[in-house]
Amino acid sequence: MQDITPLLANNQDWAARMTAENPAFFQRLAAQQSPAYLWIGCSDSRVPATQLVNLLPGEMFVHRNVANVVVHSDLNCLAVLQYAVDVLRVRHIIVCGHYGCGGVEAVLHNRSFGLIDNWLRHVQDVRSKHAMLLADCRDDTHQLERLCELNVIEQVVNVCQTTIIHSAWQRDQVLAVHGWIYGLVDGRLRDLGMTITHGKYLVPQYEQALAHLT
Repeated sequence: MQDITPLLANNQDWAARMTAENPAFFQRLAAQQSPAYLWIGCSDSRVPATQLVNLLPGEMFVHRNVANVVVHSDLNCLAVLQYAVDVLRVRHIIVCGHYGCGGVEAVLHNRSFGLIDNWLRHVQDVRSKHAMLLADCRDDTHQLERLCELNVIEQVVNVCQTTIIHSAWQRDQVLAVHGWIYGLVDGRLRDLGMTITHGKYLVPQYEQALAHLT
């Protein structure tokens, strides 16, 4: 079994470096949490949320799961969303998927991995909904990229349709939901044109985002 004690040593080095750069950093961080962003992303180890956007601890609230799925019956995700919006008062929610997502690929090629198949059923719904759009792709690689993009767009819709976000917009809370995707091969984030600042903009923005994929 691999020794994990180097991780503790890495932590000591990191803490010492952070303190050297800013002696009050941890004291300030311990006193409050006031991030402007909530990140809903994939659990993939190659997609570290704060590192991708060069933010420090305390600057982004994070929820991650396999294939960055937002399900209305998932109390874990909803609890994070509610706390971020109602308590932390974040101003931006970023739903971020990534190209080459193993969960999305499993759905695309009908692969089975056991229990996780039940979770990925939600991505299967995305695939079924956009079957015609996926059929127009030039090859399997293009199909996978497109399904990863479509999954992000649909999860943005799911976020916007929660009672949490609906209530925030009803009370005129400033809050935007964004759909981004990350490229593993180049480290770049891409905006999928799915930014929603109020429920009344959801349908037209959704249709426009889909149109840009065709």
